[in-house]
Amino acid sequence: MNKQEKSLIIDSLAQSLSEYGNVYLADTSGLNAESTSALRRECFNKDVKLRVVKNTLLKNAFDRAGEDFSELYPVLKGATAVMFSEQASVPAKLIKEFRKAHDKPLLKGAYVLESVYIGDEELETLAQIKSKEELVADVIALLQSPAKNVISALQSGANILHGVLETLSEKDNE
Repeated sequence: MNKQEKSLIIDSLAQSLSEYGNVYLADTSGLNAESTSALRRECFNKDVKLRVVKNTLLKNAFDRAGEDFSELYPVLKGATAVMFSEQASVPAKLIKEFRKAHDKPLLKGAYVLESVYIGDEELETLAQIKSKEELVADVIALLQSPAKNVISALQSGANILHGVLETLSEKDNE
């Protein structure tokens, strides 16, 4: 690979780093061709961009991207697959699901929502991050809760009042 080809790859990686807010670094070494194809298919189905790259090219792309990825430099050893996603928890959930049938990929590190996570033990934490849509739904549910309580109380009070009035009207008729 000549210098120009390396530069094109670095530019492409740097563009992906700035385009996608969430980057996962995984170790996929040891996966056979069939498993690797299955992983790539799952990534495609979940809108996760997967690339296997050389660590030196990725480090250079980190330097060009404009963000501070320096905390991820120590994990750039061995085979590295990079997963780019617009949604924070999708790659973590994908890795967890894929590992039910396979030993790998192992999470080396991640840059998610401007925070760095190092090590495979962070996978559960990353999988529980809520998306923007989920957070909005939670806020709406919280805002609706007091209104629902008031409406419920008013309806309950109306039923009691109706029962009292009905009983009083029956007494008047007797």
